[in-house]
Amino acid sequence: MKREFFYPSKDGLTQIHAIEWTPDGEVCGVLQIAHGMVEFIDRYDRFATFLASNGFCVVGNDHLGHGRSVTDETQLGYFAKHDGNFCVLGDMQQLREDTQKKYPGVPYFLLGHSMGSFLTRQFIEKYGAGLSGAIVMGTGYQPNATLDLGIALTAVFQQARGGHFRSTMINNMALGSYNKTFEPARTKSDWLTKDEAIVDAYEANPLNQFLFTVNGYYNLFRGMRYAQRQVNLDKIPKDLPILVVSGQNDPVGDFGKGPKIVAESYRETGIKDVTLKLFPDDRHEILNETDKEAVDAYLLDWLKARSEKAE
Repeated sequence: MKREFFYPSKDGLTQIHAIEWTPDGEVCGVLQIAHGMVEFIDRYDRFATFLASNGFCVVGNDHLGHGRSVTDETQLGYFAKHDGNFCVLGDMQQLREDTQKKYPGVPYFLLGHSMGSFLTRQFIEKYGAGLSGAIVMGTGYQPNATLDLGIALTAVFQQARGGHFRSTMINNMALGSYNKTFEPARTKSDWLTKDEAIVDAYEANPLNQFLFTVNGYYNLFRGMRYAQRQVNLDKIPKDLPILVVSGQNDPVGDFGKGPKIVAESYRETGIKDVTLKLFPDDRHEILNETDKEAVDAYLLDWLKARSEKAE
């Protein structure tokens, strides 16, 4: 069963849109999904339905500035005037608390893709206690100096033009190189997946076709910087299982280099169960790739194995 609902955001202004997919029978585990930048939670319907058919309840919300959590197109790609990054994390935690009340004692997992992977990396540093596992999908790594520059530039733009300003320069700095490896490209979104139907649907939907605001980028860069600080990595529970998973041809992860750095940082921090998986030839959206059935099966096996350990 698929149920849509709303709940109040930590920004004090917004009603957050969320979806819950529930199995017909007993719930063996819960997976919460944090979606990526310039998309929305219902894009995960196929994967969520698959997991529900295998006994998992799946929940997820449209982050601030995304999907049906937006009532005015000027809010697309905008988080909040104050502490936007932590408002987004707080909305994720609120959904987790509400869902865990419905399924007490059931193994609870978090999956974050792309921007959601950076949110997940922060989430397990702030709220990792009690999770049965975390899946960091489609993630990357940027040197701290690069992130500091991005934070400084977006801060200047916010001061001069306001947080709702959309900078083509900042957008090109953040995303402009992703399609170059796949040129001559059919579309500007070929880097997402080899599946042309998925790319065409993405290109046709206005909720996937907006420039992030400088407020959104400022919060994104600050969150990425937060996630990489060792003092924050040290807060992750050492017994939290973590799967770092990406496509080998994902430009967000610099074609495997970024996920390897992230996985190694967890191992060096003392996390006991860290798995790195790179799917050959896959691009950024492995859940929408041409081998998605193999990805589904791998993730289900990982979730089931950690569910059994958590019980």
